[in-house]
Amino acid sequence: MFDLPDSKILVTGARGFLGRHLIAHLQGLGCGKLVAPSSQECDLRSWDQTEQLIESQAPDLVIHLAAVVGGIAANQRHPGKFFYENAIMGIQLMEIARLCGVKKFVTVGTVCAYPKFTPTPFCEESLWDGYPEETNAPYGLAKKMLLVQGQAYRQEYAFNSIYLLPTNLYGPGDNYDPESSHVIPAMIHKFAQAKASGQSVVELWGDGSPTREFLYVKDAARGIALAAQHYDEGEPVNLGSGQEASIKELAERVAHEMGYAGKLVWDTSKPNGQPRRCLDLSRSRAFGFEAQTSLSEGLRETLVAYRASFQ
Repeated sequence: MFDLPDSKILVTGARGFLGRHLIAHLQGLGCGKLVAPSSQECDLRSWDQTEQLIESQAPDLVIHLAAVVGGIAANQRHPGKFFYENAIMGIQLMEIARLCGVKKFVTVGTVCAYPKFTPTPFCEESLWDGYPEETNAPYGLAKKMLLVQGQAYRQEYAFNSIYLLPTNLYGPGDNYDPESSHVIPAMIHKFAQAKASGQSVVELWGDGSPTREFLYVKDAARGIALAAQHYDEGEPVNLGSGQEASIKELAERVAHEMGYAGKLVWDTSKPNGQPRRCLDLSRSRAFGFEAQTSLSEGLRETLVAYRASFQ
């Protein structure tokens, strides 16, 4: 078992949505030697800045969360940026960590790395069976290259690199910017705006038929910590909740929880994204991870936090 409380841990992306929850979880485990630089303090796109960070801090463990992310619209607008920046940050960081003797490296990848038409539940062995869904393929492939890098480094250098595949995350403190947010925070913001302005109709992308598996962010943080402690193999690992819901069902739940009684209209000229997402969780269960928060409970807690921040 990797001793987290006695280790010096560098978390990239620590100021982001998942990063803030992971830092809080690690602190709750008694981890007192945490390094959590902002992107202003260290630009991971810069080799020199990244090298200076790793050399000066000498972490035992690196957990790489930093990413350029967004919903379907953001991915469509910036495919080049999403590919380059996600690839270069991870590739340089892992190489520098290896050169500086970091004991363990945890890459947090993305469910977008899976092929567009993956048999459900998604098994990790299916990762290479096809091309990802086109709207976010550059992002998904950039993150998947870090799996290749980690496995190659394990083979050649005996570098302990593991790769995690969390499904769609949500929870308190999410990004609610309509230009870059993911599905749950985007819906929350849209319904809140409609309710405040008295709109009788809310328009949503696609036809509502795709399904997604959602993982509450605090559960994700716990899963990452468990993997850092107990998982030392080269094969990728899914992190999910085992709860699948259609986008239509999700929209109806969010509208109900927010007290929005207007009509939902689906714009079928907009893309649906991947048809279905549901993960096989056998590998994560092997090191003791089970999600503890239902979608209903998680949505309620997310909405409480949203109202406290924005209303």
